[in-house]
Amino acid sequence: MSKSIHEPGAHALKGGKGITRILNSTRYSMQGLKAAFLNEAAFRQLVLINVILIPIACWVDVTRAERAVLIAAPLLSLAIELLNSAIENIVDRVSMELHPLSKQAKDMGSAAQFVGLVIISVCWGVILL
Repeated sequence: MSKSIHEPGAHALKGGKGITRILNSTRYSMQGLKAAFLNEAAFRQLVLINVILIPIACWVDVTRAERAVLIAAPLLSLAIELLNSAIENIVDRVSMELHPLSKQAKDMGSAAQFVGLVIISVCWGVILL
């Protein structure tokens, strides 16, 4: 049976319009960061890397553009880890059964994070060495 146009659907969960939507989106984002920090050791490790690298990036004698790259690379890796964790959670939510496609999805998320770490290494290496 199809839903009536008056019944609430997924759009009702969007959180309003205008400033209300922005505030709700910010709250949801903070909840996601908190969940990642509390539940994902890899995310906590990347936060530590950011806590170390970002102040160093602000301290070293480089151009503003180079400093931006030195800061953006570890932040990008945090974003990749959030997506990787989301992929893992979705796969586990769907089924804990071992399946080749589930393994591929998780492995690809992990590979994305590996690429993120390579980006950090390359950016920092090229700029500082």
